[in-house]
Amino acid sequence: MINDPLIIGGREFSSRFLLGTGKFSLPKTAEVIEAAGTQIVTLALRRANMAFEGNILDFIPDTVTLLPNTSGARNAKEAVRIARLAREAGCGDFVKIEVIHDSKYLMPDNYETIKATEILAKEGFIVMPYISPDLIAARELANVGAAAVMPLAAPIGSNKGLLTREFVKMLVDEIDLPVVVDAGIGAPSHACEAMELGADAVLANTAVATAGDVVAMARAFRMAVEAGRQAYLAGLGRVLDFTGDASSPLTGFLED
Repeated sequence: MINDPLIIGGREFSSRFLLGTGKFSLPKTAEVIEAAGTQIVTLALRRANMAFEGNILDFIPDTVTLLPNTSGARNAKEAVRIARLAREAGCGDFVKIEVIHDSKYLMPDNYETIKATEILAKEGFIVMPYISPDLIAARELANVGAAAVMPLAAPIGSNKGLLTREFVKMLVDEIDLPVVVDAGIGAPSHACEAMELGADAVLANTAVATAGDVVAMARAFRMAVEAGRQAYLAGLGRVLDFTGDASSPLTGFLED
């Protein structure tokens, strides 16, 4: 494969598949991470302190970059507090900002997310905000120091696929930051589609964690992301409307 690193916050990664760990049993975590080939995993701070089950940090290889999220934050103030606690707990400077106060649809609050991103970027965090795919909000996030943007593909946990395709494409075309498609990706084919669209990376959690064989599914996502990236770099073939174009010339038939 050609040298094509993903660069976020000045760090280089060879894998473009990010894995969420929110729904895995802890004993499976390391095996799933290995199968996925991922180098960045998300985790909720509360899972880093679960005495009754174990600390998730004990199950994540040291070579993997931690991306703690601010799950549970309802506003910028709470997100900033969680991010600071995660850094103090030894999770590093990467942080995924999630600000959600809509308990029905679990849609991110872009306004509060921008506020939290600005504060944390000034404190040296490598901020990767989870957002509804809005071009104006994404531009403002770039202005205040985001290291990437993470637009949702569909409602979180829904496994419905790339429902926001056209809006994600706007971000890919217009934002000079890595675009990591997050939430709602439900199958390897969805991940491949996002990568073919030009996304820089894909994050999945529920689609892997709820599969019949989580290790095999993690491996399938890994291959799909790689295939989608290669297809994007190669340049997809044209699409024709209402016409055909034979791959072999329509001459030289036997009766001619």
